[in-house]
Formats: sequence, structure tokens, C-alpha cells
Amino acid sequence: MPAKIAIIGRPNVGKSTLFNRLVGKRLALVDDTPGVTRDRRPGDARLGDLRFTILDTAGLEEADAASLEGRMRAQTDEAIADADAVLFVIDARAGITPSDSHFANVLRRSDKTVILIANKAEGRSGESGLYEAYSLGFGEPIAMSAEHGEGLADLYQALRPVVDAVEEHEEAALAAEARAAEASLPPGEIAETDVELATDEDGEVVEEEDKGPAAGSAQRPLRVAVVGRPNAGKSTLINRFLGEERLLTGPEAGITRDSISVDWVWRDRHVKMFDTAGIRRKARVQEKLEKLSVADALRAIKFAEVVIVTLDATIPFEKQDLQIIDLVAREGRAVVIAINKWDLIEDHAEAMQRISDATERYLNQIRGVRIVTLSGLHGRGLDKLMDAAFQSYDMWNRRVSTSRLNRWLDGVLVHHPPPAVAGRRIKLRYVTQVKARPPHFVVFCSRPEVLPESYTRYLVNGLRETFNMPGTPIRLSYRKGENPYAAKARKRKIQ
Repeated sequence: MPAKIAIIGRPNVGKSTLFNRLVGKRLALVDDTPGVTRDRRPGDARLGDLRFTILDTAGLEEADAASLEGRMRAQTDEAIADADAVLFVIDARAGITPSDSHFANVLRRSDKTVILIANKAEGRSGESGLYEAYSLGFGEPIAMSAEHGEGLADLYQALRPVVDAVEEHEEAALAAEARAAEASLPPGEIAETDVELATDEDGEVVEEEDKGPAAGSAQRPLRVAVVGRPNAGKSTLINRFLGEERLLTGPEAGITRDSISVDWVWRDRHVKMFDTAGIRRKARVQEKLEKLSVADALRAIKFAEVVIVTLDATIPFEKQDLQIIDLVAREGRAVVIAINKWDLIEDHAEAMQRISDATERYLNQIRGVRIVTLSGLHGRGLDKLMDAAFQSYDMWNRRVSTSRLNRWLDGVLVHHPPPAVAGRRIKLRYVTQVKARPPHFVVFCSRPEVLPESYTRYLVNGLRETFNMPGTPIRLSYRKGENPYAAKARKRKIQ
């Protein structure tokens, strides 16, 4: 595993800006408002030839453990405990504050390698704070400007010994594991390897070939985004999946701001799950920071493969819920609806009937979508939810052969042909699937511009029912075939 480096410091000293600089992307939200970051966020960092995992954390603050700030502090403490080294960031323009001195004492007790960074040190305004940083007792500070990329060469020199030490430790551990495995074999046997020796007719070795992992063993993780309105229980749900308090939770609405990704394994299947900020009605989103959070959630939907839309069982299918579901369907993602907080419902049968009626009435665009009732707080229904997610993913990738599609189209035209428009029939000649993820079908017809929208919905529902794709967004487009007599007519006019 690569070295883990945590970025620590009080609020608004530029930790997320440094994080974005090291990962080479604008992953973390950055704003002048203190306390933007709340959860710890991992990222794959690159600095020259160094490769390591960087952890962005919430700003260190002294607060009661039960408060939101106290729970944010607990997340930061876990990041420090998990890291191999710490980048302690101060604001060179503000100088050393009492909070900086207090948390310097905290870091000294952690026995971690601490690299002191005086950020915002560009220009003369940062010189006094840079010299003042020596008083913290962590040696020579690194003068940096994370926003402008200054000081990265000095940071490289400071991180090089840490990354090298972790890599050497990993190599030694692997070598010791290999020696232990070889020692456990009976005398005369050798350990099996993935290297195959090729020989010629005389038995001489002519080449060595590393067979590598078996075909299909390196499986790309399924990308799952968990979205919904604020306080629907998204972070609590993901914590129950992981079996730890990885994400910040609480009774306050809108705790999550960044889209945080977590990796885990469910029944030998690798999953990358994204926790997202709650999406409120557009008219209510006024503050710049919330706009950034919502934009980050929408970006997570765009790059996900399966989207779990989390609804509150006590108030399901609010207008905003329906708008989120419609947004996911228009984006073409595989959809699963999770009815969370099911433990708060007394009459399950009546509530399920209301949910079924609402689904039938409001979700025609993804008819048959999978709905799972669960309790994220108590961990009930989680296996059913992941089963539904993987089933939806499989249908999202489904391809149908052209021959089957055209046999289906022949039956459709016999039982329900398209209506005549202005006294002229519309001819549907041919259908084929041009792509999956989501399934996209193209119908070749004579006059697509006048084909009624109701008939398009009829075809989409027929595709969904005939080829077993319930709840999957289906895209259907039309192409007009060329008139074989048009060229002759043009030629006659020219003559």
C-alpha cells in the first residue's frame, strides 16, 4: 500500500487547496468560508516520481465531543492515527495563533512524522509568519503557496524519506511473507508461481513469461452514488455498509458537503461508493457553498454507474425526490430507490401500498424500478439493496440482438401499428441497439418528425417488458432512411 499523508491544520489555512494541488484535480471544495471540509477525503497524489495517498481533513477546532465540530475533530484524529506522516499547515500571513500552538502539542503526542508547512507565504506579507513558525518546534518550515504551486520542490524533498521508508517496509513484509510460505512447504517442494518457463525441443529454457492474474480476476469496482434530499440518512447508510463510522453523521441536516468516495468489498465484488450532499430545491439553494456542494453531487451522479436514490420513509416521494429521480433517469444511470428509516413506520403494509401507488403514478419513465425498504441506522435490508444495485447494473449493460429486436418489432406492427398522420402511414422499417449503459435503440422509419410521443412511450415500455429491463432508463431515437428515388428526381431536374 502507498504511504498515507494527512493534511492537518486549523480552518481556512488552505488544506483543501493543497490537497487539490497534490492530486492534480479540483476534487475538494474550496471556499473562503472556514470549515468547508468536514469528512476526511482520500486522494491519489503525485509529486514528481512520488506516489502516495493524501488525506484531506476538517480544520482542527476545540469543541465539545457531542457537537458537530467535535465529531469533525474525531474524524481528523482518526486520519492522524491512520497516517504515516502529517503535513501540519499554518497560515503564514496570520502567523502562529493559539490554536496552532495547541494542535502542535497534539501532534507531538501522536509520534507521527510532522512536516510543517507555512502556506500563503508568497510575497512579503508571509515572511513574518514564516520565521515565527520555527517556534512550534518542528524544524524548518516549508514556505509554500498551494494556490500558485510554489514550494513543491521543498515539499518533495521532505516527503521523499517518508515514502521511501513505507515502500521499503512493504517490500520487506512481502519478502518475509514469501519466506514464511516457502518454509511451510514439505521438503523437496517448491512454491507455485505465476511464471511459466518455455523450453525448446532439447529442453532448454528459451524465454520466461509472466502469466499474471487469471483473465477477469482484476475487476473494476462498481461505482455507486448515494443521493437524496438532506437528512435522508445517506451517510448513516454507507457507514453501516462499511461497519465503521467512516462518514460524519448527526441529526443536523446538510452535514455532508463534499462527495466522498469509499472503497469496500461486498460478496467478493469491489464497490466504490460515493456519499453526496443533500440536494434541495433549486429555489432554496442560495449560498455559494451549497451551490458547490450540489454541483459536486451532480458530478457524482454523472460519473456513477448505479445511483441509489435515498428517500425518507416518513415523507417519501416529495416533489424534490421525484425531481432527483427524474434527473438520474435523464442522465441515463441505473436507478435503485432505497426507502430509508423503515423502522419508524408502524403499518408497513399500508405504507408499502402508498409507495407502490406513487411509483405507478409518478415514475413511468423508469417503470418497474427496484424499491428496497431498509433501516440504515439498524443495518436492515442492506443485502437486498446491494442485490438490487447489481441486478440493475446487469440490466443497464444488457444488449439485445438485432434479429430478436426485429422479430419484436414485427409483432408490434401487427398488433398496434403507428397512427396515420395527415392521411399518410408512418412506416417503421428496422430497429437495432446502438449502445448499452443505458440501452439505446434506433428505429429507422419514414417520417420520424410526426410520430406521436405517445407511440414512442409505447415502444419503450414494450422494449422494457419484452426484454426484461424493468426500471432501466431506455433511450429510443429515430432515423429517416434515404428516399431511393430522390437522387433520380434531382438528376431529372438538373437535366
